[in-house]
Amino acid sequence: MNVLVIGSGGREHALVWKVAQSRHAGRISCAPGNAGIAKIAECVPISADDIQSLYTFAKEKEIGLTIVGPEAPLVLGIVDLFRKEGLRIFGPLSYAAQLEGSKAFSKRIMLKYGIPTAEARVFTDHEKAINYIREYGVPIVVKADGLAAGKGVMVCAKEDEAISAVNMIMSERCFGDAGSQVVIEECLEGEEASFLVFSDGNTVIPMPPSQDHKRALDNDEGPNTGGMGAYSPVPIIDTEMQDRIMKEVMLPAVNALKAEGCPYEGILYAGIMLTPEGPKVLEFNCRFGDPEAQPILMRLQSDILDIMNAVVDKKLDSTDIEWSNKSSVCVVVAAGGYPGKYSTGQVINGLDSLEDMKDLIVFHAGTKSVGGKIVTAGGRVLGVTAVGNDINEAIDRAYEGIGRINFDGMQFRRDIGRRGVK
Repeated sequence: MNVLVIGSGGREHALVWKVAQSRHAGRISCAPGNAGIAKIAECVPISADDIQSLYTFAKEKEIGLTIVGPEAPLVLGIVDLFRKEGLRIFGPLSYAAQLEGSKAFSKRIMLKYGIPTAEARVFTDHEKAINYIREYGVPIVVKADGLAAGKGVMVCAKEDEAISAVNMIMSERCFGDAGSQVVIEECLEGEEASFLVFSDGNTVIPMPPSQDHKRALDNDEGPNTGGMGAYSPVPIIDTEMQDRIMKEVMLPAVNALKAEGCPYEGILYAGIMLTPEGPKVLEFNCRFGDPEAQPILMRLQSDILDIMNAVVDKKLDSTDIEWSNKSSVCVVVAAGGYPGKYSTGQVINGLDSLEDMKDLIVFHAGTKSVGGKIVTAGGRVLGVTAVGNDINEAIDRAYEGIGRINFDGMQFRRDIGRRGVK
């Protein structure tokens, strides 16, 4: 079958790479794609949020399955449009995608259906939000309600930081319309992990847990980013904890959407804080994480199109999913200045030298091809992803790969996966 993957980041490169291994895959297209994806698929110059043009392309090119990478088209209703027109697409309907598209909606669902999460309040009034911070005290977490590319969450240790965060979101509108509401919630203590499942609305199958590194700098310092690296598996989530997360979080969430009249189909991702009281949800996402997708898909041994077609056909209960017992680590290489202002167009050197490295893939994110050279075209540029017999071996292999790459201003964290070792 012909397959269309929507998106242009490292997550989408990993998806295209995995789809290309499927016995079902015919022509693979990616909209808009990047320089790495262009080596294994046709890149189509259509924006990921131009859902009407994506529908037209899928119809004209007889696409048998469309896979949505990023969150924006899901929230905009691409799945609703494709299904209405009889096209097969992997992902949740727009109502269900509000779990990610609106933190206020997500919090309401969690409270209504008893899913453990942080205590929170939602504000549409700027002054009331600030007054609440002064009454509640710190530490406290301030979140833009809508989509903010993974950067709309600020953990504030001081009162002036929290007030500044509200001003940024609601007054300065640093995240645009995402700041029309603000969610202010208690700051949970514990270890954070990413827990993803496949769901067809009835059957829910977990993926191996992973752990993202959101902060820009080593030792979890610096500003929040879209993610600077991830690893899988996560030793702190053993079989007992995985069963508890499934029982207390993932199954109740899928059942909640069914009760709301909109069965959840696709990938459901919970950001989990493992607190002394047990697992609590920090946020839900409605797609693969980026960079979590890279180490997770490196460990997937089953045919990804078998799984995704089973979700679309509501036959996930008859699908076996196999995973490698090895460890995988993805280290993001970013442009200098990211997540703040950064330059683009820097020539990336050394990529060819990695092609002979065993158990290592460089997934492109912010790249493009100019005059026969690969240059930077975004904040997060590459995801150097390696597999090893244990986390230490995977870490060493990933950083060996990074040592062969260079471009002006490149930056990366040097401690990705170290928490898993500890």
